[in-house]
Amino acid sequence: MRKLATTLAAGVAVAGMLAFAPPGDKKPTKYIDKANMDLSVKPGDNFYLYANGAWLKANPVPGSKTRWGSFDVLREESSKRLQTLLTEASKKTSDAKMQQIGDLYLSGMDTVAIDKMGYQPIAADLKRIDAIQNVDGLLNEIAYARTQGISSALFGFFVSQDRKDVTKYIPQLSQGGTTLPDRDYYLKADNRSTTIRNAYAQHLNKMFALVGENAATAAAHADAVLRIETALAKAQMSRVEMRDPYKTYNKFAVKDFSATTPSINWNGMLGNLQLKGADSLVVNNPSFFKTVDALLTAVPLSDWKTYLKWRVIDNNAAYLAKPFAQQNFAMTQVLTGQKEMSPRWQFVSGIIDNQLGDLLGQLYVSKYFKPEAKVRMQELVKNLETTFAGRIQRLDWMSDETKVKALEKLNAFTKKIGYPDVWKDYASIKIDRNDFVGNLRRASQWAYNDMVTRYGQPVDKTRWGMTPPTINAYYSPSNNEIAFPAGILQFPFFDFGADDAINYGGIGAVIGHEITHGFDDNGAQYAADGNLKNWWTKEDEAKFKSRANQVVEQYNAFTVLDTIHVNGKLTLGENIADLGGLNMAYEAFTKTKQFKEGKKIDGFTPAQRFFLNWAQVWRSNALPETQAQLILTDPHSPGMARANGPVTNIDAWYEAFNIQPGDKMYVAPEKRIKIW
Repeated sequence: MRKLATTLAAGVAVAGMLAFAPPGDKKPTKYIDKANMDLSVKPGDNFYLYANGAWLKANPVPGSKTRWGSFDVLREESSKRLQTLLTEASKKTSDAKMQQIGDLYLSGMDTVAIDKMGYQPIAADLKRIDAIQNVDGLLNEIAYARTQGISSALFGFFVSQDRKDVTKYIPQLSQGGTTLPDRDYYLKADNRSTTIRNAYAQHLNKMFALVGENAATAAAHADAVLRIETALAKAQMSRVEMRDPYKTYNKFAVKDFSATTPSINWNGMLGNLQLKGADSLVVNNPSFFKTVDALLTAVPLSDWKTYLKWRVIDNNAAYLAKPFAQQNFAMTQVLTGQKEMSPRWQFVSGIIDNQLGDLLGQLYVSKYFKPEAKVRMQELVKNLETTFAGRIQRLDWMSDETKVKALEKLNAFTKKIGYPDVWKDYASIKIDRNDFVGNLRRASQWAYNDMVTRYGQPVDKTRWGMTPPTINAYYSPSNNEIAFPAGILQFPFFDFGADDAINYGGIGAVIGHEITHGFDDNGAQYAADGNLKNWWTKEDEAKFKSRANQVVEQYNAFTVLDTIHVNGKLTLGENIADLGGLNMAYEAFTKTKQFKEGKKIDGFTPAQRFFLNWAQVWRSNALPETQAQLILTDPHSPGMARANGPVTNIDAWYEAFNIQPGDKMYVAPEKRIKIW
C-alpha cells in the first residue's frame, strides 16, 4: 500500500524548505528577524549560523519529528489544514466525495476497532503463502500481491514513459526487494551499519512472533529474510550509479529478457501483473534480475515463502493493531532517532493525501489557494525564464551551437501551477469506515489499475507527480516540465505582503532551482522534446562535466556528522540546481524597483535580505541518526551545505556582506564555480 514508484525528477527539497517564521494565515511582523540570527558569527565564516544560529538553538527537534526546520514548521501547519478538511468531511454524508475521504479518515482513526482485529487483515495472505508449492507459485503470488495492493516484493514494476520515446508508455522493471533504506546497511561493516543490521534482525524476529510464531521459528525466519535481502542488496547498484539515465536504460524484447532469467517467463509475469500486449520493457539493472533468477532456485522454497510473508507484514504493519504499529515504530527509531510516534491524525491524513490526493486536493485548493497566487507565480516564472535565457546567451564556456539547443529546451518548458486541470476520479473505490486496511488496499488497487491501463494509450501530460497540498516542487525530464503545487504557493514561500528580496530569495530561488534541474548533470541529458538524447557538442559537454566535477569536490568537503561527509556525486543534481537557481533568482531580483532603490529594511540592504532569506530557507535541526541516514539516501545536501555552498560561488554575496580574504568561507574569484 505504499505509493507506486515514479520516474519523476527530484523536487526542490526533502531535508528542508523555505520558511522564515511559523506559518499560518497571519502575516509575520518581520520577514528577517535579527532575533533568529547569531550576530556573533561573521557572515563570511559561517553564513548559515549567522542567519540562523539563535533560531537553531531555540528550536530543538520535537519528540514526534526526526528534524525541525523551515519546511517542517510549514508542513506541520499544512497537516493541520488537512485535519480540518478531513474532520469536516467525516461529518457529511450527503456529498459522496466528502463521505469517501471522511470515511477513510474515520476508519484510520478508529484504533479500537483496528486493535481488535490484531493481524486478521493479513491472516489470509499469510495462509495463501503457506500453500505455495513451487517457484511458479511463488512468482504468481508476487504478482498477485502487487496487483491487489497487499505488498511489493523482489523488484520494482511500473508503467511510465519510454525515456527515448516519450510519446509512448512502456513497462519498466527496477532493482528492489530490500527493506532497509539503502543497500549499504546490509553490506558495510562500520558501527552504524552493524548496529542497524542487528536491530533489524531483532525487529524481524519480533514481528514474526507477533503473527504467532514460536521463538525458534521466528529466529530462523528472521535469519532467512536477512540472508535473502543481503543477497539482493549485493546485486543492487548504488544510488550514485542509479543516477545515470543511460546506465539504467536497458530495453529488451520481452522474450529476449526472459532468456536471461530462465526461472521467470516475463510474458507470463506481465500478464499476471495485468499488463496485456507488451512486447518490450526497460530494465534499470539487468544483472540484478540474473541474480534474482539464480536465487530463485538456489534458496529453499521455504525461505522464499518466509520472505514473502515478511513483505506482507512489513507493508501492512503500520496499519495493523497497536503491537505491530509500535514494533514498526521501534525500527523507525533505530533508523531515525525519532522519540515519539506521530499523532494519529497526522499519520492518517498523510495516508489520505497519498492515496486520494486529488480528492483531498480539491478541498484544499477551494479553501486555501488564492487564484491571485497563480497569476503572480506565472509572472515570476516568466521573469526567471527570461533571466535564464539571458544567462545562457552570455555563457563564456558554451558554443553558439549548443546555446541554440539549450534555449530551445528552455522555451519548450511546460509550466504547471497550483493543481491539475483534470482531477482523478476515485468514485469506483469502495470505502468502508470499518475497514482501514481494506480501504487502503482498494485505493492501491485503483492506483495500480490506473497505472497499467495507461499502456497503449497516448501519454497524458496533464498528470501531476505531486498532490496539490504538497509543499514542494519538481521538474520532470521526460515531460520537460516544472510544477509548483498549491501547497508551496503561500507564505512563507512567497507572500503578497513581502518585499521582492524575500519573494525572490524564496519562491524565486525555488523556480530557478526547478528550471536548472532541466540543465543539471541528469536533466541536461534530455532534449527539448523530453527524450533522452545528446544535444551537446563534445567540447561543450566536456566543459560542463568539468565544471560539474568542481561542484562534486566542493560538496564532498562538507562534514555532516563526525566523520561523515556529503556525497558530492549523489547530491550533484540538487547542488547544481541550487547554484543555478540562486544565481538566476538574484539576477532577476536586480531588475526590481526595490533592488534599484537600495533602501534598507530592518537594517539590511535589499541584497542582504535576499541572501539572508536564502539562508533561512534551509535552517533545520536533525537528529544524528536521521542525518546519517539522509547522507546515504537523500539526493539533497544537508541544510548548512545548501545555504553555504552556492553563495560562496556568487560574487554578489561577497559584495553584500563585505566578505574578505581570511574569512573561513572566502573563495578566490578565479576559483568560484560558474555553470549556469
